[in-house]
Amino acid sequence: MQLNPYGEYAVRLAADLANDRPSSLDDLVRRCRDAGLVIDFDTTASDVEAVGRVLDRWCTIVDAPDDETRAALVNAMLEDASAYPRMTNHAGDGWHLHYRDDQHTLAGVLAALVSVGTALHLVGRGMHRLGRCTADGCTHVYADTSRNGTQRYCSPRCANRDAVRRHRCRHASSDI
Repeated sequence: MQLNPYGEYAVRLAADLANDRPSSLDDLVRRCRDAGLVIDFDTTASDVEAVGRVLDRWCTIVDAPDDETRAALVNAMLEDASAYPRMTNHAGDGWHLHYRDDQHTLAGVLAALVSVGTALHLVGRGMHRLGRCTADGCTHVYADTSRNGTQRYCSPRCANRDAVRRHRCRHASSDI
């Protein structure tokens, strides 16, 4: 039974936004709404730059060299962005938990959502479940939501491209 949806959808949204940074406020708002975020507050053009800073901070969590560093970075982001959980029915679509105060910026809401979601993702699925794509030339991040926890690529495209490269390397060396 899933009690809290924050983990998976929050880290997937963070990875999506980090890999393809929003080019405008309209792009940012559309992508957040498409991910299920209710935006019932004013947004401004400055949110794009502020969200970029949130994503930069989140990427330091992705790139952390070990579990202790990763946990410390998540905890610092939680401390700065989150509040005690509270029940809300702000959108009229049912009661649910928010881990933030009534913030009025999109960047503030995303910082709270992403920090709580990342914490839930890592403690629920494993501290190794964030990473960078291992395909040559790709630096995209991924949030591993696979069943077995062995994701290494940001997308099936990168996985397939790397498999083809490895296959060609094996056959090229056997032809010599």
